[in-house]
Amino acid sequence: MSEGDARQRAEDLHEKAQQLEDEDEALRLYLHLLTLDPARPTTLYNVGLIRKYRGEWAESLDFNRRAVELAPEDEASNWNLAIAATALCDWATARATWRRLGIEVAAGGGPIEDDFGITPVRLNPDGAGEVVWGRRIDPVRVRIENIPYPSSGFRANDVVLHDGAPTGTRTSGGRDYDVFNVLQLHAPSRETTFELEVRAEAPADIEALEAAADAAGCHIEDWTANVRMLCKACSEGRPHEHHDEDGGRDDRWAARRVLGAAAQDESVLRAALARWEAPGRRVLSLVAVLLPPASN
Repeated sequence: MSEGDARQRAEDLHEKAQQLEDEDEALRLYLHLLTLDPARPTTLYNVGLIRKYRGEWAESLDFNRRAVELAPEDEASNWNLAIAATALCDWATARATWRRLGIEVAAGGGPIEDDFGITPVRLNPDGAGEVVWGRRIDPVRVRIENIPYPSSGFRANDVVLHDGAPTGTRTSGGRDYDVFNVLQLHAPSRETTFELEVRAEAPADIEALEAAADAAGCHIEDWTANVRMLCKACSEGRPHEHHDEDGGRDDRWAARRVLGAAAQDESVLRAALARWEAPGRRVLSLVAVLLPPASN
């Protein structure tokens, strides 16, 4: 087969692979066509993309690096190279790639610990898809500031790796923020997630409870007030007004409330709760529902 014939065959296979719904079959075709034409940046990128979503980070890094070597200005390949490098804690490659993309990162050779502002991220995007807010410490890592539901498997202060392409928006302070899908846990926090029920007669009682927890180095979030269920279309787009119409949300104050709490020391949290209790304020239950991973 001549070189020209091999390249045409590779082009045909590339188009066929793009149309396949079976990811394994598509990957097999991409790898085969690279034996015919190894200098195809689009094919290298597609293999790196599949490897990314499978969490096969070393392979994703390799294929995206080869794609970038052939097409240094390709934004998508550079982003996926930086994501794979971050997953592998290859900070030299991540820093160099961000700078090539025109994203300023602080000088140094270790993990990037900067402040890129707040952003919402979607935990378990292939499942329940809970959206929480956090602070971005580099272009694709966020430290979670909310207290996720324990069913998510994530905790407050977990550092998560997220994708580069936004999927939906959320609004805070009158400003829209892109939502990014979480790819994996990058660095676990040491916080335990607790679920508690309290009786609080007024919003001021919950504000006092949050302040007492903060003073003790813990964190409390009123799940009764803060959690909002969205349909899939709204969750992955911009939430529509129908979620705030009558019947979709009851804003009347309920004295019995379910809250989430995050703390490293249960005794410290219990002491803060005890200091908060007063007439009209009562802790009804406190249960540890998600422990941090065991230390190595």
